[in-house]
Amino acid sequence: MFKREAAQEIRRLFAGPLLPSPLLRPALIAFLPVVERLVIQAVHGDDVGEAYRLAATDPTARGAYNIAAEPVLGPAELGRLLGARTVKVPVKALRAAAAATWRARLQPTPAGWLDMGLGVPVMDTRRAREELGWTPRHAAGDTLLELLEGMRDRAGADTPPLDPRAGGPLRVREFLTGVGRVSP
Repeated sequence: MFKREAAQEIRRLFAGPLLPSPLLRPALIAFLPVVERLVIQAVHGDDVGEAYRLAATDPTARGAYNIAAEPVLGPAELGRLLGARTVKVPVKALRAAAAATWRARLQPTPAGWLDMGLGVPVMDTRRAREELGWTPRHAAGDTLLELLEGMRDRAGADTPPLDPRAGGPLRVREFLTGVGRVSP
């Protein structure tokens, strides 16, 4: 679930303070390393809110609903979206790079997140569409581009997790909290 205002929290959680925000321009991404099995389902936060509203106000709504926008973003779609040439990378190589950069405290996401991403099934959102009449207003690709733009512009909101200033000047508080730190 993405939106512009969530950009700094998502960057802090998954990329860390060393990612230069100005580089998050599709025009600067010439090559995109991809793993064939890794796909992304994205949905805009406003569309999730609308789905929640529909479920909460429909007296016949029961159970859980899968919420995601189309299309599913696989390697080819991501390459087209970013205008980048995709380069297939073996899972072992990507996992090793993620583990090494995490151990070196260059980014906050351990390699297990990659493993989890490779094992996530693609959700079928048909039930939400048919029973609730829910239709996302934002396409998955547009939502991802909005997030990248928000990261580049250091967008946020006036809540502690979304505050673009939460990391401090030059993101010093992010460094002090331990990028890639192993939890006890």
